[in-house]
Amino acid sequence: MRAVLQRVSKASVTVDGKVVSSIQKGLLVLLGIEDADGQEDIDWLTNKIVNLRIFNDENNIMNHSVTDVDGGIIVVSQFTLHAQTKKGNRPSYIKAAQPDVAIPMYEKFVQVLEQKLGKKVGTGIFGADMKVELLNDGPVTITIDTKTKE
Repeated sequence: MRAVLQRVSKASVTVDGKVVSSIQKGLLVLLGIEDADGQEDIDWLTNKIVNLRIFNDENNIMNHSVTDVDGGIIVVSQFTLHAQTKKGNRPSYIKAAQPDVAIPMYEKFVQVLEQKLGKKVGTGIFGADMKVELLNDGPVTITIDTKTKE
């Protein structure tokens, strides 16, 4: 699994002109799933997301997690995070999981994240043409890959 975490002041996802998710302070998580991903990836990544200390404390030092600041989270499926660009100019998405694998994995990821966060997590709509708006706070953007633990 690959994730791009963006610390946001606000974020929303719109599909067909309708806002399907919105948060104020928190994290926008773009999530890429590949065939090799499993429960271990879900558990490790959700734990990392809720505990990563990337929110400022009273001394303006990144020392608080999303749970510490009672922040929200939106998770958007993003198969393009597994783009391979080594050859040519057209990315290959061969490593990205197909919908029959990715959808249940995405839903399980959101479910586990909600349990660890202790509240509802916003989502996009899998496979839809989504418009994602955000106000990146910092900016703080972090990439994580469960296969390399980076």
